[in-house]
Amino acid sequence: MSVASAKPWPKMTSREEFRFLADLILTRSSGDDTIVTLHDHHSGTTRFANNQVIQNVDARRGTLAVTVAFAGRHGTATTTDLTAGSIQETLARAERLASVSPEDPEYLPPPEPHAFAVRQTARPETVAAGPMRRLEYANEAIGQCRMENLMAAGIISSSVSSVGIAACNGLFGYEARADARFSLTVQAGDATGWSASAHRSVDHLKIQERTLAAINKAKHGCDLSELPPGRYPVILEPAAVAGLWTWLLGSLDSKSYEKGTSPFANKLEQRIVDERLTLQNVPGHADLLGVGFTHEGLPSESSSWIDHGVLKQLAYDRFMAKVHGVKEIPTLEAPVLSADGTAANTVQDLIKRTERAILVTNFWYIRSVNASDLTLTGMTRDGTFLVEKGEIVSAVKNFRFHESPLQAFRHIDAWTAPMEAVTSETGKMLVPAMVLPQFNFSSVTRF
Repeated sequence: MSVASAKPWPKMTSREEFRFLADLILTRSSGDDTIVTLHDHHSGTTRFANNQVIQNVDARRGTLAVTVAFAGRHGTATTTDLTAGSIQETLARAERLASVSPEDPEYLPPPEPHAFAVRQTARPETVAAGPMRRLEYANEAIGQCRMENLMAAGIISSSVSSVGIAACNGLFGYEARADARFSLTVQAGDATGWSASAHRSVDHLKIQERTLAAINKAKHGCDLSELPPGRYPVILEPAAVAGLWTWLLGSLDSKSYEKGTSPFANKLEQRIVDERLTLQNVPGHADLLGVGFTHEGLPSESSSWIDHGVLKQLAYDRFMAKVHGVKEIPTLEAPVLSADGTAANTVQDLIKRTERAILVTNFWYIRSVNASDLTLTGMTRDGTFLVEKGEIVSAVKNFRFHESPLQAFRHIDAWTAPMEAVTSETGKMLVPAMVLPQFNFSSVTRF
């Protein structure tokens, strides 16, 4: 699609329109409980490879879901047609499904109404961004790489959503959300460098800074040496830290904890990582993608999950929370990991203080090996270097690792303040770059 022929983005579903649609359903429903949810999403993506734009597309999809319950029997029907006739037919389908469904022993009525926090989840510059803005930023990254005779590939995306939930008991929430993302891989021969960013504001993607970082990684990765596998001190950049912590966060569910299959079994209120580390949910942070409410209609609020190394929270669904008497269910969509004490200003400062270590830019293809102790495997990617006496002395061939973050982060030697970490597998977090005393690289990869 050429930029000249691109049509303006259609108008998103407003709060007033969603309330009208929800009332249309709620006043006609015969169910004991009725819940209406909206997800109206408009996204645009510009892709580039081999130093040229190869795709510049927009996509729009609006979905309205209706859930009806008769006691413990419930059914859900959805529609992408937001006309009155289609919505009433969707309600009828949900009622029919509920009437023939078996009773669900874990069914709960909708949560009580709540005054959700108002957050700046839709920056106007992102809402207004379209193909021209994305093309401008893509060309900025491509131009920097061309000047260095390097090849660029990546994406620029921007999206806006209208998200709503309404229920028969008066629960109502509506939020406009927007975000923008940038990812770049730079290739210099067989070496690659990578960087990424995400923000509510399309103007805060730091295109030039991220592009120069990826270029620097690629240029320094050309002359490779090979080191034997083994345990090494490591400097993990934020993306590498986030890759491991994403798995740690994903293992905090209460169901596996109660079954005894969780790596945290019997460790609630005990130290699980270095006592200087604290993990919090900070949905109001300007550099994170926090929201006012969850898809279940629960408020998203600040909470402490790990306090000075001690596990304080588990992740509950509403049923498990009721069973265990948890009245306020914590969320973790805007994680911030921080470390107490004197922090280095930059990754370069960590390098200068290090006698010998492996510097890891990023991990990829991380998978579970042993869920009981959270042992993971994966590979280094897009810049792995040997640091000696405070300097990067060479790039090294990528390693495969076998390690548990519960062991790796049991002790940390040095760290920065929390920094942006964005990867395709982790979403967005704020985490420090860290120096760990040892990390197990089990083999050298051949690609």
